[in-house]
Amino acid sequence: MLRNICICGGGSTGHVIAGYLSGKGKACVNILTTKPDRWSKLLKINTPDDGVIIGKPNVITDEPPLIIPQCDVVLLCLPGFAIKEELLKIQPYVKPGTFVGSVFSSTGFFFEALKIFDKDVKLFGFQRVPFISRVKEYGREANLMGYKSSLNIAIENADDKESFRKEIEQMLDVPVVLLKNYYEASFTNSNPLLHPARLYSMFRDWHEGMFYDHNVKFYEEWDDFSSDLLIKMDAEFFKLNAKLPVRKDYLPTLLDYYESHDAQSLTRKISSIAGFKGIMAPMRQVEGGWVPDFKSRYFIEDFPFGLRYIYEKAQEMGVETPVIKEVFDWGMDVYRKYSL
Repeated sequence: MLRNICICGGGSTGHVIAGYLSGKGKACVNILTTKPDRWSKLLKINTPDDGVIIGKPNVITDEPPLIIPQCDVVLLCLPGFAIKEELLKIQPYVKPGTFVGSVFSSTGFFFEALKIFDKDVKLFGFQRVPFISRVKEYGREANLMGYKSSLNIAIENADDKESFRKEIEQMLDVPVVLLKNYYEASFTNSNPLLHPARLYSMFRDWHEGMFYDHNVKFYEEWDDFSSDLLIKMDAEFFKLNAKLPVRKDYLPTLLDYYESHDAQSLTRKISSIAGFKGIMAPMRQVEGGWVPDFKSRYFIEDFPFGLRYIYEKAQEMGVETPVIKEVFDWGMDVYRKYSL
C-alpha cells in the first residue's frame, strides 16, 4: 500500500521530492504550499542522465485541513526560519501515528517538533538533503542535479524504526542509515559552521559606508583565514559532541571530510571543488559598489536557525566555545540590526 504523503513547502527540494515520488509511483503525493495556484498537476523533473520524470501530485493546496488528516507522512521541505510556524500550522490536523519529518534537520526541526507534538506523533529527519536540486520553473519544472550515495536519518517516538527506515530507502532508491538519535541529525558541521565561518571572515570588518569593489565568490575566493576559523569552530563542535549521547564516528571532522590536513590545504580543496564554482557571496550592488546582503538566507537561517542550536547546547552543557561564540555573536548582531 502506497504511503499518503504531504510535502510542505515549494522550494527546490520540495519540487524534486514531490516529482520523484509521484512520478515513480512511490507514494501518493500532496503538496501544502502558500502558492497553490502556481503549481501544475504535471511536475517535470530533469535528471542528471538527461532523463525526465513526470510527477503527478494529487492535491495541491494552502489549507492544512484539506490534506494533513489524510496523510500518514508529512515532510517539511522548508528553510529553518519557516519550520516552527509550519509545525504550529499543521499540528491541530496531524493524527496520532503520523510520521512528521524534515528534509534537513540542522536548522532546528527536532528541537521545535519535540516541543510542539505529543509522543503519539512520530518524528524523523534527514542529516542532509536527499538530492541536489534547483527549481527551473516554479510549480512546473525542476532539475535533479545530483544523487547522494547514502542518506542518514533519525527517527524518534517510533517503536519500529527499522521498518520506516526501509520504507524511506525504497522510496528514494538509496541506502539509508539509521542514526542513534536526533542529535546526530540535528548537529552537523556542514552549513551551520561552514557558512557562518565564511561570512564572518568576509564581512567582520564591514560598516555602513564601506563598499566592496566586486561580488565575492563564496568558495572560489575562499581564504586561509576562513579555513583556520572553520577548523577552530569544528574542534569546539567536537568538544560539544563528546558530551552528547552520540557515536564518536557519526561525523568526520571537516579536515577529514575535505581530505585536508591544515588551513592551507583546506583552502585549496574548498576553492577548487567543481560543484562550488560560480556560487557568489550574499551581496547586493548599490551606488558606490557592493555591500553584504543581510536579508539573504545565509544570514536569516545559518545564524538564528543553525549555529544557534550548537551554541545554545554548548552553553547548556558547560562546554567552552570561544570561537563559535565570537562568530555567533557577530552574526546575531548584524541579523538583529539589518535582517529583521
